[in-house]
Amino acid sequence: MLEPAAPLPLLQPRDDLDRTPPALLDLHLPAALEAVFALRPDLAAVSLGGALPAGSALLAGGIALQPAGQPATVSRELFWQWDRLWLTDRRDPPPSQYVFSKDGRRHPRRPPKPVGTVYRRHIPWLDQAFSLRAMDVERDLATVNRWMNEPAVAHFWQETGDLEHHRRYLAGVAADPHTIGLIGCLDERPFCYVEAYWAKEDRIAPFYDAADHDRGWHVLVGEPALRGRPFLTAWMPGVSHYLFLDDCRTQRLVIEPRIDNRRMIRSLHRCGYASLKEIQFPHKRAVLGLLMRERFFDDALWIPRPDDDVDAHAPASSGHSLAVPQS
Repeated sequence: MLEPAAPLPLLQPRDDLDRTPPALLDLHLPAALEAVFALRPDLAAVSLGGALPAGSALLAGGIALQPAGQPATVSRELFWQWDRLWLTDRRDPPPSQYVFSKDGRRHPRRPPKPVGTVYRRHIPWLDQAFSLRAMDVERDLATVNRWMNEPAVAHFWQETGDLEHHRRYLAGVAADPHTIGLIGCLDERPFCYVEAYWAKEDRIAPFYDAADHDRGWHVLVGEPALRGRPFLTAWMPGVSHYLFLDDCRTQRLVIEPRIDNRRMIRSLHRCGYASLKEIQFPHKRAVLGLLMRERFFDDALWIPRPDDDVDAHAPASSGHSLAVPQS
């Protein structure tokens, strides 16, 4: 039950906290908190009305705060950084060891690439689950080939070709230690392809002061029926959320859409990315966008924002944001 109270709303189990078995509390309370923060996006924190058991997963994970003699509280900002809820392939960050990329850039050794589904979250306004799974070359080849040849995708990615062309392309991504190919799904239906990369080893690094654990990403939405704002406000924050959870040391996400992809740039602004400057690659002129971890979690940027909340300096566009692929 969620009850009005001061100074914080009160989330109470049917029995008092001290009468609820710890195993049930660790199973049910996180689910209740996820539902509360999803259904009541206006809430920044809730009180649990009492003290949590000393061994509670919420306390051990630093998600619940319990000052001496006071009820435990859970803030939305901390709760949404609890990777155990949404990462289905949760792994602790590896120890630091610095190595050099093929072109001589010094960076931390990256963890092994994931396999299978890595992230899943229920999207209330769609009543569907958004998930990300690691790309499998043979399993996903035909789908990615169809997407890459779709006109709206081809305009920005410029990677049209036959199955063999895309087999080589995806095999190159799979072999690249700094890039991970991901397939985005809604209720297990594939609809988008994401390439997530470590920025320090990427072509973007010379254009800003790339930190050791900065991440970046490219995306294409291959299914026209799943473009538009209701879907964009599910998958774009979902990608950001996954990349921040995947390594707690990641403080910034970067992206570089083509300068003429105005709808994509506007969508990025809607989801919290700030445009820093224009940059020139050999193959395109782009906008360098950046999202800080602090802003994402403090401002709850996984919650859809109205159009009038988009930064005033975002490029104008008409109609819904299509979020067509950028590269």
